[in-house]
Amino acid sequence: MANFSKSNVPQFSVDVYQNEYLPDGAREVSAIVTVSSTGGGTIGSAVAAPHLYTAGQGPDAAVAIMVDCSGSMDYPPTKMRNARDATGAAIDTVRDGVHFAVIGGTHVAKEVYPGGGRLAVADAATREQAKQALRKLTAGGGTAIGTWLRLADRLLSSADVSIRHGILLTDGRNEHESPQDLKAALDSCAGRFTCDARGVGTDWEVKEVTGIASALLGTSDIVADPAALAADFTYMMETAMGKEVADVALRLWTPVGTQIKFVKQVAPTVEELTGRRTEAGPRAGDYPTGSWGDESRDYHVCVEVPSAGIGQEMLAARVSLVIPQSDGSVQNLGAQGLVRAVWTDDMAASTSINPQVAHYTGQAELAQVIQQGLDARKVGDVDGATAKLGRAVQLASASGNADTAKLLAKVVDVVDAAAGTVRLKARVEEADEMTLETRSTKTVRVKK
Repeated sequence: MANFSKSNVPQFSVDVYQNEYLPDGAREVSAIVTVSSTGGGTIGSAVAAPHLYTAGQGPDAAVAIMVDCSGSMDYPPTKMRNARDATGAAIDTVRDGVHFAVIGGTHVAKEVYPGGGRLAVADAATREQAKQALRKLTAGGGTAIGTWLRLADRLLSSADVSIRHGILLTDGRNEHESPQDLKAALDSCAGRFTCDARGVGTDWEVKEVTGIASALLGTSDIVADPAALAADFTYMMETAMGKEVADVALRLWTPVGTQIKFVKQVAPTVEELTGRRTEAGPRAGDYPTGSWGDESRDYHVCVEVPSAGIGQEMLAARVSLVIPQSDGSVQNLGAQGLVRAVWTDDMAASTSINPQVAHYTGQAELAQVIQQGLDARKVGDVDGATAKLGRAVQLASASGNADTAKLLAKVVDVVDAAAGTVRLKARVEEADEMTLETRSTKTVRVKK
């Protein structure tokens, strides 16, 4: 662990779990890298310890809340009211000193509060003013989410802060801009702020909402009942208030002759990071992980090494944590882990699969087969859907992922969980199917 001069920065640690023993000629090394941060903000609490901030300075954060105000938010009328109430609850959770803004999203993006291209600084007065402004929100117009994100980016970038975060709520499909426009907006915002995305009701597109959260390193979820929005928004904002350090990158250095096959986050959700690598000097690359508070996440790193003979060993990869700076330098967070390769003729050693690696390989497959099964179901491929969702039930059961098992049981009738024998349900509530798809990437930690 590393100690930092700033008292409000968490201490980071890196632990590597692997079986470093390889049989003669083997070239693939897998490891689970657990990254933990402690001593920063407390996630789930809106109140930070007073000692975390220097006298006269507020929290080093800015947040923008993007609320869908398209015409469909008026059906039923309670949806818009619940969205206003939820946004008010989130505003109540913003800590004093945090910069914030509220954006109303239709086919264009409008500043609801404070306006004038600026952010407000949270205190009792500005929170009350923001809630007054929310009461004027009405539904009408289309949906162009890229415009909301671009406005959020402009507002958030106006604050001289480290943590920039967005919360986005939509109830419909992004019908008033092209997929290319949304992707361009996401590409433009990536790395500039993180964003949690929520779909309310059942008329939105799961892959759009999850894609937004994935691109901006946030969370995604369904709020099928608008009455549950306030609790969800409060939790999201509490979590955002617990973030203390932004833009942390997982840096992987590999020796000559080795290459990274893939890097993916595997807990608390599965998130592919391989394609997000940015080069960081000779034989080193950075993989973005977003903002951190008090939390722990697991990453699966797979390295291809040169083949070697029995008795030889090598360092396959060195893992460290850094914060890239705008001038090209980096702040090294001090935590480091090593991935090793040792070639042996001991069959028992070389064929043993590390339990962490085995567990998360199964969790990644679970997320994949759920998506494949639901896609097959949507196009009427009964056999394909049954096979994939049956495999999902089997994996969920074997790994103890009870939450996912419960969601699967609303889409299939489970005959034999251990064998993966299921029957597709004739009728499935749309909210149940969307919940399974949205939460398919959520994983359980390996049992120690």
